[in-house]
Amino acid sequence: MSVAFDFDIAIIGAGAAGIGAARRLSGSGLSILMMEALPRPGGRAWTFQSSAGPLDLGCGWLHSADRNPWTVLAGELGYSVDRHPSAWGQQFEDRGFSRRDHAAASDAFQTWNERLRRLGPGHDRASDALVRDDRWNSYLQALSGYISGDELQRISANDYLAYDDASTDCNWRVRGGYGQMITSALPDNVDLRLGVSLERLELTGGGVGLSTSDGSFTARAAIMTVSSNVLASGAVDLPVMLDDWRHAASLLPLGNNEKLFLEIVGPSPFQAESHVIGDPGDPETGSYYIMPFGMAVIECFLGGAGARSAASMGAEAAFVRAVDQLAALFGTSVRSRLKPLVASNWAGTASIGGGYSHALPGHAGARQVLARPYEDRVFLAGEATHKSDFSTAHGAYATGLRAAEEVLTALRSA
Repeated sequence: MSVAFDFDIAIIGAGAAGIGAARRLSGSGLSILMMEALPRPGGRAWTFQSSAGPLDLGCGWLHSADRNPWTVLAGELGYSVDRHPSAWGQQFEDRGFSRRDHAAASDAFQTWNERLRRLGPGHDRASDALVRDDRWNSYLQALSGYISGDELQRISANDYLAYDDASTDCNWRVRGGYGQMITSALPDNVDLRLGVSLERLELTGGGVGLSTSDGSFTARAAIMTVSSNVLASGAVDLPVMLDDWRHAASLLPLGNNEKLFLEIVGPSPFQAESHVIGDPGDPETGSYYIMPFGMAVIECFLGGAGARSAASMGAEAAFVRAVDQLAALFGTSVRSRLKPLVASNWAGTASIGGGYSHALPGHAGARQVLARPYEDRVFLAGEATHKSDFSTAHGAYATGLRAAEEVLTALRSA
């Protein structure tokens, strides 16, 4: 006797992974329910429409853009890709970071990377590759915050190198906003329900039962795209058979990454498409991208200790600290030219809980565990399940495609 289900497939989460799964399943003839806890689709892809222009509070760059599927999709969706090189790695007019010191800091990063690749068995902690008492270790910790969202002591060397080896170091941008482009890729023939949280998942009747904040549903299969922090936290009640997932997720925590945007009001010494590090000797320092696309804004990117500090002190104090760093580089007159515009709060967003994932030392293999389906009924996708493109929107998208293929194979053979 066949069992009647409310839907063929339920997709939990409408971020890049969920959208990737929905796009692959679109046209399959299967009924699809997509639920998203936030009041908007996109997840960590969010373009905020400000008075100064579209600002990406989450992912903002097409990393490995020359092989990034979103680069191709941008054209299909009518978005223009800006292929100019990033100003990262530059210090505008050498302010606060002399050319000699900048070169020394870059050499220290290269030395650390080379030492990382020579770590022997039993040494999977990225901090083990630091040169003891080197003056640039704080700078390297700041870079680790930007790249991985955490300090080097909590980063798996093998995990870091998997990403580094796969990356092409080609970084482009989407005019109109990366987040906006990603959300526009969501197919129309999906039953999308916003502001709906999954509370409990059960294995029942050859399918899955879903208890949500908007009622209960059944489906033949479910694709979970919730973040590793949410999965590990127990916020979703899962059957004991999925405990391996929860444990693997706890070994792939989200780092801390936040953005602040300051509006530039009136004349200023700032130059479009330039960049500065606030204080290269401070592991909590902000990285400031000045007037992207010529917009009258400065994007302050915070990672690791800097992002945690901002979350602890609150947005108002974090803006003050950002202005202090910029005033130290450009003069006190800029204080009257900089106004707080908008700030992210990924760590404080209950349905996300942080920036992007990194593996703890010794646990790079947890990504493969997290990606395994259970009984051809429950599938997991999201950036944390990608073996090398984790922490990116294209990695998330690829895992959504992978999970959708797994679901289609399972349902066809049922």
